[in-house]
Amino acid sequence: MAEQKNEGEGNHTAARQYNDAQQKFAKSGKVEQGARDAEKAVDGPEAESLRKAEEAGKRHAHGEDPQVKQR
Repeated sequence: MAEQKNEGEGNHTAARQYNDAQQKFAKSGKVEQGARDAEKAVDGPEAESLRKAEEAGKRHAHGEDPQVKQR
């Protein structure tokens, strides 16, 4: 892995790469299939391990930012 230079506030290169990958995926036509696959995983044999992973993540979270408005 190449060493990254300091980009100041945040990593602009990584953010741009992530955004580009997300846009490419959204335009690929695979979003609907991905959503169906995720729904099957949540309702299928993986459900318990996904639930445990979510709980572990919540235990490590520092709570919701009070400035973030809930929908």
